[in-house]
Amino acid sequence: MSAPLAEPMEAVIGLEVHVQLKTRTKIFCACSAAYGAPPNTHVCPVCLGHPGVLPVLNREAVAFALRFGLAVGATIGERSVFARKNYFYPDLPKGYQISQYETPILAGGRVSFRSGEGTGSARLVRAHLEEDAGKSFHPEAGREAATLVDLNRSGVPLLEVVSEPDLRSADDAQAFLERIHQLVVYLDICDGNLEEGSLRCDANVSVRPRGETALYAKTEIKNLNSFRNVHRALLWEIRRQSQILEDGGALVQTTRLWDAGEGRTRVMRTKEDAEDYRYFPDPDLLPLAVDAAWVETERARLPELPWQVEDRFREDYGLGAGDAVILAATRAGAAFFETAARAAGDGKAAANWVLSEVLHRVKTSPAGWDGLRFTAEHLGRLVRAIDEERISGKMGKAVFAEMAETGGDPEAIIAARGLVQVDDPDELARVVEEALAAHPGPVGDYLGGKASAFQFLIGQVMRLTQGRANPRAARDAMEKALRARSAGPEAPEGGTES
Repeated sequence: MSAPLAEPMEAVIGLEVHVQLKTRTKIFCACSAAYGAPPNTHVCPVCLGHPGVLPVLNREAVAFALRFGLAVGATIGERSVFARKNYFYPDLPKGYQISQYETPILAGGRVSFRSGEGTGSARLVRAHLEEDAGKSFHPEAGREAATLVDLNRSGVPLLEVVSEPDLRSADDAQAFLERIHQLVVYLDICDGNLEEGSLRCDANVSVRPRGETALYAKTEIKNLNSFRNVHRALLWEIRRQSQILEDGGALVQTTRLWDAGEGRTRVMRTKEDAEDYRYFPDPDLLPLAVDAAWVETERARLPELPWQVEDRFREDYGLGAGDAVILAATRAGAAFFETAARAAGDGKAAANWVLSEVLHRVKTSPAGWDGLRFTAEHLGRLVRAIDEERISGKMGKAVFAEMAETGGDPEAIIAARGLVQVDDPDELARVVEEALAAHPGPVGDYLGGKASAFQFLIGQVMRLTQGRANPRAARDAMEKALRARSAGPEAPEGGTES
């Protein structure tokens, strides 16, 4: 395919995000919803679709949906209805999926996000509860291909979040999806593990000449399971559709699959609409009623939301917007930073250490934040020791390295390694005199007007104290000693740091 076209076409994108809810059991039966069990061991007659069995709704799944709705400002339906979505596939044992159609539990809402250097937002059409299907595998069996089905995932609860077609670029779509991922993990309603399929996405995309408002035929790209694949698939599809229109062709509504290896989408099936699924209310499930008391109970369980944390970090600690976003990216990271900032008494300094040193270790550890050997209090005490000039910044780096490897308390490491800065006036005066006596030439140069000699002399003080002299106190002691030798020029401003 040719290179991306320059600007004549505008993308129109909406996402359908499938959030696997973090319940202990499935949505309509008591089978475990845990990931990773041997195939077809977390199943029962209900999730296998045996005749005569009856589903029973999981209350926890409803509670999780309510928390999401409250977080995004959705309208919570006092009455919602489960429907049967009819289609046939090997991993759908009943021949239909229990979902919600005309009356979902959540309607409307909005999600804001940061994209590039700016911000954006997308309205939500709805969010509804449904059950997941099983999983098909296609291993090679001798010369013939085979399809194996694992129904452990069949009946696991999903919250499907459907956006309006408000997104205008692959960058915005990825940023929106990342915000949804961040939010559901903050709310603790989903573990967010994309590799295990805990969050998946279908992307609807069309293009139109820039300036037009009519919607053209769309493509639905199914089962995207990573932020990168969403971005790549949308870029490809925007280019493909734009090229068709540029060449004078007509777009046809299709459902396509993303081939990550080939870097392109492929046709799965042609036009498909809601009526193809023959929705009708599930006769085995009563309408779901949600009263105001239940809503308020779930509102009280809401944590501080990520955008609220970002705003507070800027206001309380004076952080820039970019730093606040990074530090608030996860609840674990936000809590670590805030605990360190309180222990340090200096939010900006603590933020600098987290951003420059801690995050690197978190990203390279399979266990993430849980893999750190030191605590946030440890980091805060280290930052405080540097701020109070009990150790230098260079010493702080050495203490941090040992602390990160051993998990030791920074105060104990500082004491054990004898790293406390020398700031006693009498001790520094003695060392300064030793340095001056050992280097009469530079002393004479300085007294003769060569200001740069002052820096050399301070360097000798640092050498004699093995870098432990307090730079500011050493400067003061040096100036005093040199004034005593002559009424020569004052030391230059800021000329003693080493």
